[in-house]
Amino acid sequence: MYDRWNRKIDYMRISVTDRCNLRCRYCMPEKIDLVPMGEILRYEEILEVCREAVDLGITRFKITGGEPLVRLGCTDLICRLKKMDGVDQVTLTTNGILLYEKIEALKDAGIDGINISLDTLDPVKYEAITGYHGLDKVMRSIHASLNAGLKIKINSVLLPGENEEDWEDLLGLARDLPLDVRFIELMPIGFGKGRSCFSNDQLMERIRNRYPGITPDPGRHGNGPAVYYRIPGFNGSLGLISAVHGRFCSSCNRIRLTSTGDLKPCLCYEDRISVKDAVRAGDRDKVRTLLRSAVDAKPRMHHFEEDRAVTESRKMVQIGG
Repeated sequence: MYDRWNRKIDYMRISVTDRCNLRCRYCMPEKIDLVPMGEILRYEEILEVCREAVDLGITRFKITGGEPLVRLGCTDLICRLKKMDGVDQVTLTTNGILLYEKIEALKDAGIDGINISLDTLDPVKYEAITGYHGLDKVMRSIHASLNAGLKIKINSVLLPGENEEDWEDLLGLARDLPLDVRFIELMPIGFGKGRSCFSNDQLMERIRNRYPGITPDPGRHGNGPAVYYRIPGFNGSLGLISAVHGRFCSSCNRIRLTSTGDLKPCLCYEDRISVKDAVRAGDRDKVRTLLRSAVDAKPRMHHFEEDRAVTESRKMVQIGG
């Protein structure tokens, strides 16, 4: 399926919950009004949307939240989605707190990859950023996932004055372990709006000074906009997702489904198309029409670099980033 700008749209990010067991400063640092469970799509409803999406050419799916593993049955959803005819790939984004106990179930389900959010290796800073002293649980999950043969990526957000100096320790994970470490620029959405962004240009200057032998990595690592690099002697790769300072809209291949059944063409803007009533009515033709409409509504580009242009007012945890 192609949008108006001739971009092939074959990837959907699915938020299964707006709940989370952490309180990260830039995502959900305080209690917010949670959606009643009756307003959140049931798993069977999510699968119905995915069936129609697959028929339209969307074959790659990312399960997100909130924190997806706090919702009971998440691994069963992944298993069912993996078994669906036409699905090429199912991956998961998690903060890693509950991952350890789910690893075998995810492996049995055939998960294709797991992204783990981790912004520091310092236990004190970890608690300050997330509101929870769970760094040991995350590290245990990382090592156990790798031992189980799962493909792992680490997603890190650097905050000026808080953890911007932690990049080298985080990048050291890719030196010691066969995983990718990706640095994501803070997006001006929700609690991230108005906050300073540590740019990947600044980061890359520091990395080049420390590792002058760094070279581009031409290999394909996933479905997203990350640009990858190899550093001599490293087991894994470095990835940069420059959402603010490196617009990658020309290759955007995705739409998003929120936990409440809204299709979002772009994170930057408030535009959304609700599919909930159609899927609950069992109207497959309407669901398919709404999916096409969401793809047709994709803008040519975002404008994260201009605060006034960002019209999305909901918090990232409510959208599914």
